[in-house]
Amino acid sequence: MEERVGIGTSFDVGVREMKILGRKIQIYYCNSLVDALFVIEILRELLRLVNEHRPVSDVKNVIKNHLAHEQVKEIQTMDEAVDNMLSGLIVLFIDGETVGLVIDTRHYPGRQPEEPDVERVVRGARDGFTENIIENVGLIRRRLRDERFRSEILRVGERSKTDVSLCYLKDVANPGLVDTLRKGLKEIEVDGVPMADKSIEEFLVKQGLNPFPLVRYTERPDVAAIHILEGHVLVVTDTSPSIIIFPTTIFHHMQHAEEYRQTPVVGAFLRWARFIGILTSVFLVPLWLVLVLNDSTLPDWLQFLGPHNHKYHVPILLQVLIADIGIEIIRMAAIHTPTSLSTALGLIAAVLIGQIGVQVGVFTSEVILYTSLAAIGGFSTPSYELSVANKIVRVVLIFSSALFGIPGFVVGSTLFVIYLARVENLNTPYLWPFIPFNPKAMADVLIRTAVPLSRIRPSIVRPLDKRRQPAR
Repeated sequence: MEERVGIGTSFDVGVREMKILGRKIQIYYCNSLVDALFVIEILRELLRLVNEHRPVSDVKNVIKNHLAHEQVKEIQTMDEAVDNMLSGLIVLFIDGETVGLVIDTRHYPGRQPEEPDVERVVRGARDGFTENIIENVGLIRRRLRDERFRSEILRVGERSKTDVSLCYLKDVANPGLVDTLRKGLKEIEVDGVPMADKSIEEFLVKQGLNPFPLVRYTERPDVAAIHILEGHVLVVTDTSPSIIIFPTTIFHHMQHAEEYRQTPVVGAFLRWARFIGILTSVFLVPLWLVLVLNDSTLPDWLQFLGPHNHKYHVPILLQVLIADIGIEIIRMAAIHTPTSLSTALGLIAAVLIGQIGVQVGVFTSEVILYTSLAAIGGFSTPSYELSVANKIVRVVLIFSSALFGIPGFVVGSTLFVIYLARVENLNTPYLWPFIPFNPKAMADVLIRTAVPLSRIRPSIVRPLDKRRQPAR
Protein backbone atom coordinates (compact mmCIF):
# COMPACT_ATOMS: atom_id res chain seq x y z
CA MET A 1 0.00 0.00 0.00
CA GLU A 2 2.92 2.35 0.64
CA GLU A 3 4.10 1.73 -2.91
CA ARG A 4 0.65 1.85 -4.54
CA VAL A 5 -1.01 4.87 -2.89
CA GLY A 6 1.87 6.81 -1.37
CA ILE A 7 1.48 6.12 2.34
CA GLY A 8 3.72 8.63 4.12
CA THR A 9 3.95 10.86 1.03
CA SER A 10 0.37 11.93 0.33
CA PHE A 11 -0.93 13.87 3.32
CA ASP A 12 -4.57 12.91 2.73
CA VAL A 13 -3.95 9.14 2.80
CA GLY A 14 -4.26 7.78 6.33
CA VAL A 15 -3.41 4.43 7.95
CA ARG A 16 -4.08 3.10 11.43
CA GLU A 17 -2.44 -0.08 12.73
CA MET A 18 -3.96 -1.96 15.69
CA LYS A 19 -3.82 -5.37 17.34
CA ILE A 20 -7.21 -7.01 17.77
CA LEU A 21 -7.80 -10.51 19.16
CA GLY A 22 -4.13 -11.35 18.83
CA ARG A 23 -4.00 -10.33 15.16
CA LYS A 24 -2.46 -7.24 13.61
CA ILE A 25 -4.89 -5.23 11.47
CA GLN A 26 -4.36 -2.17 9.29
CA ILE A 27 -6.99 0.36 8.26
CA TYR A 28 -6.45 2.58 5.17
CA TYR A 29 -8.55 5.58 4.12
CA CYS A 30 -8.49 8.97 2.42
CA ASN A 31 -9.03 11.77 4.92
CA SER A 32 -10.69 14.01 2.34
CA LEU A 33 -13.25 11.44 1.14
CA VAL A 34 -14.47 9.73 4.33
CA ASP A 35 -16.65 10.82 7.20
CA ALA A 36 -14.31 11.16 10.19
CA LEU A 37 -17.09 10.43 12.69
CA PHE A 38 -17.78 7.04 11.10
CA VAL A 39 -14.06 6.20 11.15
CA ILE A 40 -13.81 7.03 14.85
CA GLU A 41 -16.92 4.98 15.62
CA ILE A 42 -15.58 1.95 13.75
CA LEU A 43 -12.23 2.21 15.55
CA ARG A 44 -14.04 2.46 18.89
CA GLU A 45 -16.08 -0.64 18.10
CA LEU A 46 -12.94 -2.58 17.16
CA LEU A 47 -11.22 -1.57 20.39
CA ARG A 48 -14.17 -3.00 22.37
CA LEU A 49 -13.28 -6.43 20.97
CA VAL A 50 -10.01 -6.37 22.93
CA ASN A 51 -11.86 -6.29 26.25
CA GLU A 52 -14.94 -8.33 25.34
CA HIS A 53 -13.43 -11.31 23.46
CA ARG A 54 -10.63 -13.75 23.95
CA PRO A 55 -8.45 -14.74 20.99
CA VAL A 56 -10.49 -16.84 18.56
CA SER A 57 -9.70 -18.79 15.42
CA ASP A 58 -12.19 -17.03 13.11
CA VAL A 59 -10.93 -13.50 13.63
CA LYS A 60 -12.17 -12.20 10.29
CA ASN A 61 -15.85 -13.02 10.86
CA VAL A 62 -15.77 -11.72 14.44
CA ILE A 63 -14.37 -8.39 13.25
CA LYS A 64 -16.76 -8.28 10.31
CA ASN A 65 -19.77 -8.85 12.57
CA HIS A 66 -18.68 -6.01 14.85
CA LEU A 67 -18.27 -3.41 12.12
CA ALA A 68 -21.17 -1.08 12.88
CA HIS A 69 -22.05 -0.10 9.33
CA GLU A 70 -24.71 -1.05 6.81
CA GLN A 71 -22.32 -1.73 3.91
CA VAL A 72 -19.42 -4.10 4.52
CA LYS A 73 -18.06 -6.36 1.76
CA GLU A 74 -15.07 -8.60 1.14
CA ILE A 75 -12.41 -8.04 -1.51
CA GLN A 76 -9.89 -10.44 -2.99
CA THR A 77 -7.20 -8.38 -4.74
CA MET A 78 -4.96 -5.39 -4.10
CA ASP A 79 -6.42 -3.63 -7.16
CA GLU A 80 -9.85 -3.75 -5.53
CA ALA A 81 -8.39 -2.44 -2.29
CA VAL A 82 -6.71 0.52 -3.96
CA ASP A 83 -9.73 1.39 -6.12
CA ASN A 84 -12.11 1.29 -3.15
CA MET A 85 -9.84 3.31 -0.89
CA LEU A 86 -9.36 6.02 -3.51
CA SER A 87 -13.14 6.12 -3.99
CA GLY A 88 -13.67 7.08 -0.36
CA LEU A 89 -14.16 3.69 1.31
CA ILE A 90 -12.24 2.27 4.27
CA VAL A 91 -10.09 -0.78 3.57
CA LEU A 92 -9.25 -3.15 6.45
CA PHE A 93 -6.56 -5.83 6.27
CA ILE A 94 -6.17 -8.65 8.82
CA ASP A 95 -2.81 -10.36 9.16
CA GLY A 96 -3.00 -13.94 7.94
CA GLU A 97 -6.29 -13.54 6.00
CA THR A 98 -6.60 -13.84 2.20
CA VAL A 99 -9.46 -11.35 1.96
CA GLY A 100 -9.87 -7.75 3.02
CA LEU A 101 -12.90 -5.85 4.28
CA VAL A 102 -14.30 -2.67 2.78
CA ILE A 103 -16.59 -0.28 4.67
CA ASP A 104 -18.50 2.40 2.77
CA THR A 105 -18.13 5.65 4.69
CA ARG A 106 -17.90 7.99 1.71
CA HIS A 107 -18.46 11.66 2.42
CA TYR A 108 -17.59 13.65 -0.70
CA PRO A 109 -16.99 17.39 -0.38
CA GLY A 110 -19.72 19.36 -2.12
CA ARG A 111 -22.68 21.69 -1.83
CA GLN A 112 -26.31 21.27 -0.85
CA PRO A 113 -28.98 20.68 -3.54
CA GLU A 114 -30.02 24.05 -4.95
CA GLU A 115 -32.28 25.13 -7.79
CA PRO A 116 -30.26 25.18 -11.03
CA ASP A 117 -29.81 28.63 -12.57
CA VAL A 118 -30.54 27.50 -16.13
CA GLU A 119 -33.83 25.67 -15.37
CA ARG A 120 -35.57 27.91 -12.86
CA VAL A 121 -39.35 27.73 -12.50
CA VAL A 122 -41.93 30.05 -10.93
CA ARG A 123 -43.55 27.17 -9.07
CA GLY A 124 -42.10 23.77 -8.36
CA ALA A 125 -39.26 21.97 -6.63
CA ARG A 126 -36.21 24.01 -5.69
CA ASP A 127 -33.77 21.13 -5.39
CA GLY A 128 -31.24 20.35 -8.08
CA PHE A 129 -28.45 17.92 -8.73
CA THR A 130 -25.06 18.41 -7.11
CA GLU A 131 -21.60 17.08 -7.89
CA ASN A 132 -22.23 13.99 -5.72
CA ILE A 133 -23.42 10.92 -7.65
CA ILE A 134 -24.89 9.32 -4.52
CA GLU A 135 -27.02 12.37 -3.75
CA ASN A 136 -28.08 12.68 -7.40
CA VAL A 137 -29.31 9.09 -7.64
CA GLY A 138 -31.03 9.58 -4.28
CA LEU A 139 -32.89 12.65 -5.58
CA ILE A 140 -34.19 10.55 -8.48
CA ARG A 141 -35.10 7.56 -6.32
CA ARG A 142 -37.01 9.83 -3.96
CA ARG A 143 -39.36 10.54 -6.87
CA LEU A 144 -39.43 6.95 -8.19
CA ARG A 145 -40.07 4.58 -5.31
CA ASP A 146 -40.40 1.64 -7.64
CA GLU A 147 -38.66 -1.68 -7.01
CA ARG A 148 -38.02 -1.90 -10.76
CA PHE A 149 -35.89 1.25 -10.79
CA ARG A 150 -32.27 0.33 -11.49
CA SER A 151 -29.10 2.36 -10.97
CA GLU A 152 -26.09 0.38 -12.22
CA ILE A 153 -22.67 1.67 -11.24
CA LEU A 154 -19.56 1.50 -13.44
CA ARG A 155 -16.11 3.07 -13.30
CA VAL A 156 -14.61 4.98 -16.22
CA GLY A 157 -11.02 6.14 -16.59
CA GLU A 158 -7.81 4.23 -15.91
CA ARG A 159 -6.57 6.94 -13.54
CA SER A 160 -9.65 8.94 -12.56
CA LYS A 161 -11.86 5.85 -11.94
CA THR A 162 -14.92 8.08 -12.16
CA ASP A 163 -18.20 6.57 -10.98
CA VAL A 164 -20.88 6.52 -13.68
CA SER A 165 -24.42 5.25 -13.12
CA LEU A 166 -27.02 4.00 -15.61
CA CYS A 167 -30.53 4.75 -14.36
CA TYR A 168 -33.67 3.25 -15.91
CA LEU A 169 -36.90 1.35 -15.24
CA LYS A 170 -36.32 -2.35 -15.81
CA ASP A 171 -39.80 -3.09 -17.19
CA VAL A 172 -40.05 0.08 -19.31
CA ALA A 173 -36.67 0.98 -20.83
CA ASN A 174 -35.63 -0.72 -24.04
CA PRO A 175 -33.09 -3.46 -23.16
CA GLY A 176 -31.22 -2.86 -26.41
CA LEU A 177 -30.67 0.79 -25.49
CA VAL A 178 -29.52 -0.13 -21.99
CA ASP A 179 -27.11 -2.76 -23.35
CA THR A 180 -25.73 -0.33 -25.94
CA LEU A 181 -24.99 2.34 -23.34
CA ARG A 182 -23.58 -0.17 -20.86
CA LYS A 183 -21.29 -1.61 -23.52
CA GLY A 184 -20.24 1.88 -24.63
CA LEU A 185 -19.29 2.84 -21.07
CA LYS A 186 -17.30 -0.35 -20.53
CA GLU A 187 -15.38 0.19 -23.78
CA ILE A 188 -14.18 3.67 -22.85
CA GLU A 189 -10.40 3.63 -22.66
CA VAL A 190 -8.95 6.88 -21.34
CA ASP A 191 -6.76 8.08 -18.49
CA GLY A 192 -9.54 10.10 -16.93
CA VAL A 193 -12.69 12.10 -17.50
CA PRO A 194 -12.14 15.31 -15.48
CA MET A 195 -14.81 17.03 -17.60
CA ALA A 196 -17.21 14.33 -16.43
CA ASP A 197 -20.48 14.07 -18.38
CA LYS A 198 -19.26 15.95 -21.46
CA SER A 199 -16.31 13.58 -21.89
CA ILE A 200 -18.66 10.60 -21.42
CA GLU A 201 -21.00 12.01 -24.07
CA GLU A 202 -18.20 12.33 -26.61
CA PHE A 203 -17.39 8.63 -26.21
CA LEU A 204 -21.02 7.49 -26.44
CA VAL A 205 -22.19 9.82 -29.22
CA LYS A 206 -20.52 10.27 -32.58
CA GLN A 207 -20.97 14.03 -32.88
CA GLY A 208 -18.61 14.75 -35.75
CA LEU A 209 -19.04 18.29 -37.14
CA ASN A 210 -22.71 18.44 -36.17
CA PRO A 211 -23.19 21.47 -33.87
CA PHE A 212 -26.62 20.39 -32.65
CA PRO A 213 -26.89 18.58 -29.29
CA LEU A 214 -27.71 14.88 -29.66
CA VAL A 215 -28.35 14.34 -25.94
CA ARG A 216 -30.19 16.42 -23.40
CA TYR A 217 -28.72 17.67 -20.15
CA THR A 218 -30.77 18.51 -17.09
CA GLU A 219 -30.00 19.56 -13.53
CA ARG A 220 -33.55 19.04 -12.25
CA PRO A 221 -34.48 15.73 -10.54
CA ASP A 222 -38.15 16.08 -11.53
CA VAL A 223 -37.22 16.40 -15.21
CA ALA A 224 -34.94 13.37 -14.90
CA ALA A 225 -37.68 11.33 -13.22
CA ILE A 226 -40.33 12.10 -15.86
CA HIS A 227 -37.93 11.04 -18.62
CA ILE A 228 -37.27 7.74 -16.84
CA LEU A 229 -41.03 7.16 -16.65
CA GLU A 230 -41.24 7.76 -20.40
CA GLY A 231 -38.66 5.03 -21.03
CA HIS A 232 -35.45 7.05 -21.38
CA VAL A 233 -32.13 5.99 -19.90
CA LEU A 234 -30.06 8.40 -17.80
CA VAL A 235 -26.30 8.56 -17.38
CA VAL A 236 -25.28 10.09 -14.05
CA THR A 237 -21.60 11.01 -13.70
CA ASP A 238 -19.85 11.75 -10.43
CA THR A 239 -18.47 15.32 -10.01
CA SER A 240 -21.10 16.73 -12.42
CA PRO A 241 -24.42 18.41 -11.51
CA SER A 242 -25.86 17.55 -14.95
CA ILE A 243 -27.22 14.19 -16.05
CA ILE A 244 -27.48 12.96 -19.65
CA ILE A 245 -30.77 11.76 -21.14
CA PHE A 246 -30.84 9.14 -23.93
CA PRO A 247 -32.30 9.21 -26.55
CA THR A 248 -33.57 12.70 -27.44
CA THR A 249 -34.85 14.66 -30.42
CA ILE A 250 -34.65 18.38 -31.16
CA PHE A 251 -38.06 18.90 -29.52
CA HIS A 252 -36.76 17.59 -26.19
CA HIS A 253 -34.40 20.57 -26.15
CA MET A 254 -37.33 22.97 -26.62
CA GLN A 255 -39.32 21.87 -23.57
CA HIS A 256 -39.08 23.37 -20.11
CA ALA A 257 -40.29 22.25 -16.69
CA GLU A 258 -42.28 25.50 -16.31
CA GLU A 259 -44.77 24.27 -18.93
CA TYR A 260 -45.72 21.35 -16.68
CA ARG A 261 -45.95 23.49 -13.54
CA GLN A 262 -48.82 25.55 -15.00
CA THR A 263 -52.27 24.66 -16.30
CA PRO A 264 -52.36 22.96 -19.73
CA VAL A 265 -53.57 26.14 -21.49
CA VAL A 266 -50.90 28.30 -19.87
CA GLY A 267 -48.30 25.60 -20.53
CA ALA A 268 -49.28 25.47 -24.22
CA PHE A 269 -49.06 29.28 -24.42
CA LEU A 270 -45.58 29.26 -22.86
CA ARG A 271 -44.49 26.53 -25.24
CA TRP A 272 -45.69 28.43 -28.31
CA ALA A 273 -44.03 31.62 -27.09
CA ARG A 274 -40.81 29.64 -26.70
CA PHE A 275 -41.17 28.15 -30.19
CA ILE A 276 -41.58 31.66 -31.62
CA GLY A 277 -38.49 32.81 -29.73
CA ILE A 278 -36.43 29.90 -31.07
CA LEU A 279 -37.57 30.52 -34.66
CA THR A 280 -36.81 34.21 -34.20
CA SER A 281 -33.28 33.44 -33.06
CA VAL A 282 -32.62 31.52 -36.29
CA PHE A 283 -34.53 33.24 -39.09
CA LEU A 284 -35.35 36.85 -38.09
CA VAL A 285 -32.00 38.51 -38.86
CA PRO A 286 -31.33 36.64 -42.16
CA LEU A 287 -34.90 37.36 -43.32
CA TRP A 288 -34.61 41.05 -42.47
CA LEU A 289 -31.21 41.24 -44.17
CA VAL A 290 -32.43 39.63 -47.40
CA LEU A 291 -35.44 41.97 -47.53
CA VAL A 292 -33.32 45.08 -46.91
CA LEU A 293 -30.70 44.13 -49.49
CA ASN A 294 -33.47 43.45 -52.04
CA ASP A 295 -35.75 46.37 -51.19
CA SER A 296 -37.10 46.54 -54.76
CA THR A 297 -39.14 43.40 -54.04
CA LEU A 298 -40.69 44.78 -50.86
CA PRO A 299 -44.47 45.32 -50.89
CA ASP A 300 -45.83 48.69 -49.82
CA TRP A 301 -46.66 47.54 -46.29
CA LEU A 302 -42.99 46.58 -45.71
CA GLN A 303 -41.42 49.75 -47.09
CA PHE A 304 -40.54 50.86 -43.56
CA LEU A 305 -37.80 48.22 -43.42
CA GLY A 306 -34.25 49.34 -44.03
CA PRO A 307 -32.09 52.34 -43.15
CA HIS A 308 -33.59 54.71 -45.74
CA ASN A 309 -32.79 58.03 -44.09
CA HIS A 310 -30.02 57.01 -41.74
CA LYS A 311 -26.37 57.75 -42.38
CA TYR A 312 -24.02 54.85 -41.74
CA HIS A 313 -20.42 54.18 -42.67
CA VAL A 314 -20.28 50.38 -42.30
CA PRO A 315 -21.98 47.98 -44.76
CA ILE A 316 -25.17 46.37 -43.48
CA LEU A 317 -23.74 42.83 -43.62
CA LEU A 318 -20.71 43.83 -41.59
CA GLN A 319 -22.94 45.64 -39.08
CA VAL A 320 -25.03 42.51 -38.55
CA LEU A 321 -21.97 40.32 -38.09
CA ILE A 322 -20.32 42.75 -35.67
CA ALA A 323 -23.52 43.09 -33.63
CA ASP A 324 -24.12 39.31 -33.59
CA ILE A 325 -20.58 38.45 -32.55
CA GLY A 326 -20.56 41.38 -30.13
CA ILE A 327 -23.62 40.01 -28.29
CA GLU A 328 -21.90 36.64 -27.96
CA ILE A 329 -18.78 38.33 -26.55
CA ILE A 330 -20.93 40.26 -24.06
CA ARG A 331 -22.61 37.01 -23.01
CA MET A 332 -19.23 35.37 -22.39
CA ALA A 333 -18.05 38.46 -20.52
CA ALA A 334 -21.14 38.29 -18.30
CA ILE A 335 -20.29 34.71 -17.36
CA HIS A 336 -16.82 35.72 -16.22
CA THR A 337 -17.94 38.96 -14.56
CA PRO A 338 -18.61 38.97 -10.80
CA THR A 339 -22.26 39.47 -9.90
CA SER A 340 -21.54 42.84 -8.30
CA LEU A 341 -20.19 44.14 -11.63
CA SER A 342 -22.81 42.62 -13.95
CA THR A 343 -25.00 45.75 -13.77
CA ALA A 344 -22.10 47.91 -14.93
CA LEU A 345 -21.48 45.49 -17.80
CA GLY A 346 -25.12 45.82 -18.89
CA LEU A 347 -24.89 49.61 -18.89
CA ILE A 348 -21.71 49.50 -20.96
CA ALA A 349 -23.33 47.18 -23.51
CA ALA A 350 -26.58 49.17 -23.76
CA VAL A 351 -25.31 52.75 -23.63
CA LEU A 352 -21.73 52.86 -24.85
CA ILE A 353 -21.93 50.16 -27.52
CA GLY A 354 -25.54 50.39 -28.63
CA GLN A 355 -26.61 54.01 -28.35
CA ILE A 356 -23.29 55.67 -29.12
CA GLY A 357 -22.62 53.18 -31.92
CA VAL A 358 -25.84 54.30 -33.63
CA GLN A 359 -25.06 57.99 -33.12
CA VAL A 360 -21.61 57.81 -34.72
CA GLY A 361 -22.89 55.77 -37.67
CA VAL A 362 -21.31 52.41 -36.93
CA PHE A 363 -24.71 50.74 -36.55
CA THR A 364 -28.23 51.49 -37.66
CA SER A 365 -31.06 51.32 -35.18
CA GLU A 366 -32.68 48.40 -37.00
CA VAL A 367 -29.52 46.28 -36.83
CA ILE A 368 -29.43 46.74 -33.05
CA LEU A 369 -33.17 46.01 -32.81
CA TYR A 370 -33.24 42.79 -34.82
CA THR A 371 -29.99 41.32 -33.51
CA SER A 372 -31.27 42.03 -29.98
CA LEU A 373 -34.55 40.26 -30.71
CA ALA A 374 -32.63 37.29 -32.10
CA ALA A 375 -30.46 37.24 -28.97
CA ILE A 376 -33.54 37.30 -26.73
CA GLY A 377 -34.94 34.38 -28.72
CA GLY A 378 -31.69 32.51 -28.11
CA PHE A 379 -31.89 33.21 -24.38
CA SER A 380 -35.44 31.84 -24.32
CA THR A 381 -34.18 28.50 -25.66
CA PRO A 382 -34.17 26.06 -22.70
CA SER A 383 -31.11 24.19 -23.99
CA TYR A 384 -27.94 26.25 -24.01
CA GLU A 385 -26.35 23.83 -26.48
CA LEU A 386 -29.26 24.27 -28.91
CA SER A 387 -29.12 28.06 -28.66
CA VAL A 388 -25.42 28.10 -29.62
CA ALA A 389 -26.05 25.72 -32.54
CA ASN A 390 -28.90 27.97 -33.73
CA LYS A 391 -26.54 30.95 -33.61
CA ILE A 392 -24.13 29.13 -35.92
CA VAL A 393 -26.98 28.39 -38.35
CA ARG A 394 -28.07 32.04 -38.19
CA VAL A 395 -24.59 33.23 -39.19
CA VAL A 396 -24.53 30.78 -42.11
CA LEU A 397 -27.96 32.00 -43.27
CA ILE A 398 -26.79 35.61 -42.97
CA PHE A 399 -23.90 34.92 -45.35
CA SER A 400 -26.05 32.95 -47.82
CA SER A 401 -28.70 35.69 -47.80
CA ALA A 402 -26.13 38.45 -48.32
CA LEU A 403 -24.31 36.62 -51.13
CA PHE A 404 -27.21 35.09 -53.05
CA GLY A 405 -30.24 37.13 -52.01
CA ILE A 406 -33.68 35.56 -51.72
CA PRO A 407 -32.61 32.25 -53.38
CA GLY A 408 -29.74 32.02 -50.89
CA PHE A 409 -32.12 32.42 -47.95
CA VAL A 410 -34.65 29.90 -49.32
CA VAL A 411 -32.05 27.30 -50.32
CA GLY A 412 -30.12 27.75 -47.07
CA SER A 413 -33.25 27.29 -44.95
CA THR A 414 -34.27 24.22 -46.96
CA LEU A 415 -30.84 22.63 -46.63
CA PHE A 416 -30.97 23.35 -42.89
CA VAL A 417 -34.21 21.38 -42.49
CA ILE A 418 -32.96 18.55 -44.73
CA TYR A 419 -29.75 18.32 -42.72
CA LEU A 420 -31.66 18.01 -39.44
CA ALA A 421 -33.96 15.40 -40.99
CA ARG A 422 -30.93 13.25 -41.84
CA VAL A 423 -29.44 13.39 -38.33
CA GLU A 424 -29.87 10.26 -36.22
CA ASN A 425 -28.55 9.20 -32.84
CA LEU A 426 -29.03 5.71 -31.39
CA ASN A 427 -31.49 5.01 -34.25
CA THR A 428 -33.55 8.04 -33.21
CA PRO A 429 -34.53 10.54 -35.97
CA TYR A 430 -33.64 14.02 -34.77
CA LEU A 431 -36.82 15.69 -36.12
CA TRP A 432 -39.24 13.03 -34.87
CA PRO A 433 -42.28 13.32 -34.71
CA PHE A 434 -42.19 15.95 -37.49
CA ILE A 435 -40.00 13.80 -39.79
CA PRO A 436 -41.03 10.96 -39.89
CA PHE A 437 -44.45 12.37 -39.15
CA ASN A 438 -46.41 11.02 -36.17
CA PRO A 439 -49.71 12.91 -35.75
CA LYS A 440 -50.38 11.94 -32.12
CA ALA A 441 -46.84 12.65 -30.97
CA MET A 442 -46.70 15.90 -32.97
CA ALA A 443 -49.88 17.06 -31.27
CA ASP A 444 -48.28 16.38 -27.89
CA VAL A 445 -45.28 18.48 -28.94
CA LEU A 446 -47.36 21.44 -30.10
CA ILE A 447 -49.92 21.34 -27.29
CA ARG A 448 -49.12 20.66 -23.65
CA THR A 449 -51.38 17.69 -22.89
CA ALA A 450 -52.88 17.29 -19.44
CA VAL A 451 -51.29 14.49 -17.41
CA PRO A 452 -54.49 12.37 -17.11
CA LEU A 453 -54.72 12.33 -20.92
CA SER A 454 -51.09 11.26 -21.43
CA ARG A 455 -51.63 7.51 -21.31
CA ILE A 456 -49.13 6.34 -23.94
CA ARG A 457 -45.36 6.58 -23.66
CA PRO A 458 -43.48 8.09 -26.63
CA SER A 459 -42.86 5.39 -29.22
CA ILE A 460 -39.47 6.88 -30.12
CA VAL A 461 -37.88 5.27 -27.03
CA ARG A 462 -39.39 1.85 -27.93
CA PRO A 463 -40.58 1.12 -24.37
CA LEU A 464 -41.41 -2.37 -23.19
CA ASP A 465 -44.54 -1.08 -21.46
CA LYS A 466 -46.24 1.39 -23.78
CA ARG A 467 -48.96 2.51 -21.36
CA ARG A 468 -48.27 5.07 -18.65
CA GLN A 469 -51.53 4.22 -16.87
CA PRO A 470 -53.34 0.91 -16.41
CA ALA A 471 -55.78 0.06 -19.18
CA ARG A 472 -59.46 0.56 -18.32
